[in-house]
This record gives sequence, structure tokens and C-alpha cells, in this order.
Amino acid sequence: MKLIRFGPPDREKPGLILPQGDWIDVSSVVGDYDEAFFVGDALEQLSQWVRAHAADAPRVPQNTRLGPCICRPSKIICIGLNYIDHARESKMELPKEPIIFFKSTSSLVGPNDSLMIPKGSKKTDWEVELGVVIRRKASHVSEEEAQNYIAGYVLHNDYSEREFQLERGGQWVKGKSCDTFAPLGPCLATPDELGDVHQLRMWLKVNGEIKQNGNTSNMIFKVPFLVSYLSRFMTLLPGDLISTGTPAGVGFGFNPPQYLKAGDVVELGIDHLGSSRQEAIAYRPQAGT
Repeated sequence: MKLIRFGPPDREKPGLILPQGDWIDVSSVVGDYDEAFFVGDALEQLSQWVRAHAADAPRVPQNTRLGPCICRPSKIICIGLNYIDHARESKMELPKEPIIFFKSTSSLVGPNDSLMIPKGSKKTDWEVELGVVIRRKASHVSEEEAQNYIAGYVLHNDYSEREFQLERGGQWVKGKSCDTFAPLGPCLATPDELGDVHQLRMWLKVNGEIKQNGNTSNMIFKVPFLVSYLSRFMTLLPGDLISTGTPAGVGFGFNPPQYLKAGDVVELGIDHLGSSRQEAIAYRPQAGT
């Protein structure tokens, strides 16, 4: 299945993309794609419901806004330098263990929402990444068991402000967590939709020019290992997102570096997970600030 959330910001409803491409509304049977949904056998129940009712389910116009394909999770856990070519372009040694950092859940937006350049930013950068969504509570799971804890996979652009991240001291999280820095989707695809998750092409363009052209086969630490590894240090909850790193071609890896400005258009995609598009806009205060 391919799960979507559609509608205005903060009022999204759950839906699905059917195999023939139609979008349907499943809000009559699902509250939201949140922690409560992923607990238990809700995915199987939804699959059964779709087989019986897809023909009669309400259709969603495909010009409807898509929100993040999962409701705000308890945490977004990111893996740094997890592609051999990206570590080399960063002029850093290959990590012996995964590099872990967090990204604020308030950075989540829909896949085609605008990217807002942060106030004072000079070095806003892009990163196409494969995201893993956790299906059930995981603590000290083995690598062999890890697949049983995965609900599905998503396309994620792990936007980064490199000055905030690398030149301002402290942890990377403050360069990763600005508003709009985590466009997610268009869909969450269950594992049966992908085949080999370590043989997926991933790409990113800026203003129509290819910047990243990679493959998940170049991960240093593979998905089952990452799920197992993280579960040793924290409990993973249903709906949590793990972003597994980016291949070469990020802006700060060019000579001279290339960074985003208002008006730039970023497009990205991963095999079987669709594509997304963000137009960069200048900073503006958010409502309530």
C-alpha cells in the first residue's frame, strides 16, 4: 500500500494511492497515520478494507495538497555520513559506528510545500534521503528481527543550514530543525511495494540540474542494522522516522559550495516512493510568533 495524508496544513486526512493511481479518502476507517495507528495490525486491517471497498471509496482530486505522509512522530532520528561517496566529499573518515542526530518534528511539511530559507541563513543545503517508518515499539531488537518493526519507507529531503550545523558549535540538530526543513512524502510505501530497499535509485535536482544521483546500495550501514542499532540506545515508537543519510552531491560538497536562495526549485525522488518539489522562499515570521 501507499499511504498519503491530504488537505490543508494541520487538518490533513488519511488516504491511499491505489495501484491504478487513484487517490482515495480512508478517513472513515482510519483516524490518522500516527502512533496509535501503527500499533497492532492496523495496516493489515486497512489492506483488507481496501480490497473490499476501494471501488466505492471517495476519490480525492489529485490537485489536492499533500501533507507529510505520517502524522507528527515522537522523533525524527537521522544518520550522518552513511554513504561512502558523501563521506568522501565531506572530507571525513568513514564512520565506524553510525553518526546519530535528531531533527525537530516541527520541521515537517508536505512534499510539495515551500522551503522557507531561515532567518539569517547563508548556507541552506539539500539532502535526498530514504526514510524508514517504525511499525511497532522496538527496544534491543536483533538485526534479523528488524524487518518486522518496519511499517514502510518514505522520501525525505533533509534540508540543512550548514553554518548553523557546522560553524556555530554544539550539536547538528540546530542546523537541521528549521521550519520546513523536513518535507516528507508523497507517500509511505509498505515494504512489499519496494523490493530490495538497498537497490533504489535516488536523485535530486536544483533548478532542473541534477545534483545528486545515487543509490541506496552505497549505504555504509544498512537499514536492518540501523533499526537494531538505534533500538539499543532508545526505544523506537510506532510512527517514528529514521532518515538514513544522503549520497554525494550536496551543496557544501561542491567547489565552490552551492547553496539555496529564494526562487530556487528543488525536485527529488526515490524509486517506488515518488517525487517531491519545493520552491525556496524568503524567511517570513510564522503565525503566532
